[in-house]
Formats: sequence, C-alpha cells, structure tokens
Amino acid sequence: MSGPEDSLPPAREKINFATFVLSMSAAALQNMGVPVAEGTNPCVNLALARESIEVLEMLQKKTTGNLTEEESNLLNAVLYDLRMTYVRRMKETGCTEG
Repeated sequence: MSGPEDSLPPAREKINFATFVLSMSAAALQNMGVPVAEGTNPCVNLALARESIEVLEMLQKKTTGNLTEEESNLLNAVLYDLRMTYVRRMKETGCTEG
C-alpha cells in the first residue's frame, strides 16, 4: 500500500542548519529585489524580507549555546549582511517600513 510519502520526489540532500539558514537568506534577498539566481528579476517586498530576517533572529535567540562555532558564525554573518542590505534597500526604494 502506498502512502503520501510515495508521491514526494526523492530528496537530493538532507537539510541541515547551514542550508536552512542560507535558504532563508536567499528568500529575504529575493524579497529585497536582489536576484539570487541567474536570469531572475524578483519583485521587492520588504515586509516579507523583514519577516525572513525576524525568523532568523528568532532562530538565533532560540539556539544560543546550542550551535557549533561554525553554525553560529554563519548565522551571525548572514544576519549582519541581511540587515545591512535591508537598510540599504529601504533607502533606495524610499520605503519607511518593511
């Protein structure tokens, strides 16, 4: 008998902390209008970008003391870059809120 898992495509790779953080980062960047894939021209949605940043900030708070040094460094660097890009995009687009 087949179940719902039989209809799912096979996973290429198991997701880990780094791929999750980078995936959230890519979503935030796309919502800030930054092309993350060749040939894309994403729409700007700073509210959704801010939500992705807030999810990563929540993850950072909830995982304090439970990450490897490499994972912690990755999360810190991604958050720093996203925050700086967010502020820059707010100024460029003239938005006062995200």
